[in-house]
Amino acid sequence: MWLLLLVIGGAGAKYLLSDTADAPVVRTEAAPPGPLQDSGTAPLAGGGTAPSPLAVRLDLPGDPVKIKFKKPPKSALLFDLDTGRVLYRSNPTEVRPIASLTKMMTALVVADRVKPGSKVLITKEALHYEAGGSAIGLLPRGRWIGVNTMLYGLMLPSGNDAAIALAQRAAGGSVRRFVRYMNEKADQLGLVCTRFSTPSGFSDKDNHSCAADLAAIGRAVLRQPRLARIVKEREAILPFPIKGGKLYLYNHNPLLRQGYRGTTGIKTGYTDAAGQCLVATARRGPFKLGVVLLDSPNPGKQAMQLLDRGFKASGSA
Repeated sequence: MWLLLLVIGGAGAKYLLSDTADAPVVRTEAAPPGPLQDSGTAPLAGGGTAPSPLAVRLDLPGDPVKIKFKKPPKSALLFDLDTGRVLYRSNPTEVRPIASLTKMMTALVVADRVKPGSKVLITKEALHYEAGGSAIGLLPRGRWIGVNTMLYGLMLPSGNDAAIALAQRAAGGSVRRFVRYMNEKADQLGLVCTRFSTPSGFSDKDNHSCAADLAAIGRAVLRQPRLARIVKEREAILPFPIKGGKLYLYNHNPLLRQGYRGTTGIKTGYTDAAGQCLVATARRGPFKLGVVLLDSPNPGKQAMQLLDRGFKASGSA
C-alpha cells in the first residue's frame, strides 16, 4: 500500500514512498528549482521517512532554538548530527543553487570509488577549470598526485581543478559519467530535492539541493573517517611533486579560521546565484551539531549564533 505521493514544483519530480521500512525512493525525473510541498505528515527531504537513516527529522515539531536574524539567510537548518533532530529551521526544503557545497558529494563518490594511496592524473581539462573559480593552482599537467592530497585540495580551498581531476580519476576519464555517479549516490541516500550537473558546483545550471538534503550529505561525509579527518583541518601541508615537495593548503571554513571551539567541518560555497553558503559542524562533549546556511549575508557569524544556541539548548553551552 502506498502512503504518500509527493509532487515537487507542480510539474516536477514524483516520489513514491512505500509503507515498508526498506522501500526505495523512486525518482522519475530531476526536480526543478522551487519550494517543496509539505505533506504535514512526514519529512520531505533527506530521505523521507524510513528509506534514509541520514534524514533529518522534519516530521518532529517544536524546534527548541528560536532566533531572529536582522538579515536572515534564504534557508537554514540546525540539527543534531547523531539523531537528525531539528533544533531550528527556516525554509529547509526550499530548492536552491548550492555552489561548492556540491563538493561534499564529489568527495563521497571519490571515497567510494578511489582507494586510499591511489594517484590522480592532472589533465588538461582539470587545468582549464572555470575562470574566476577557486583552485589549488600550481598543479603540474601530466603528473600524478596522491588522491589524499587532491581530496584536501577539493575540501579546504575548494579547488575546482581538484574536482575535475578527481572526477576523471573516479569515472574512467569521464566527468559526465562521474556526475551520473553523483546522482546515483543522491538516490541511494534518499535525497529528494538534489540534482547535480557538475563535480565542482561552479555552474549553478541544473545543480541544486536544499538545506535538509545537505544536512544528510554532511552527516554522510562525517561518517567517512577518511573525509572527516580532512574537513576538520584548518590547514594542511601535503606531499607535492614540485615547489620543494610540499603543498600548503588553507581551509575556507570561517568557523575554523576564527577558532570556533569544537569545529569539525565541513564546506563553504559561493556563486552569485547561490550567495554565501555553509555547512558547518561542531562538537561540545557528547553533543554534535550541524548547521546549513544557504544565501547567508554572514554565514560564519550566523552559524556560530545558531550553534551557540543549539549547544545551550542541548545542555553543553
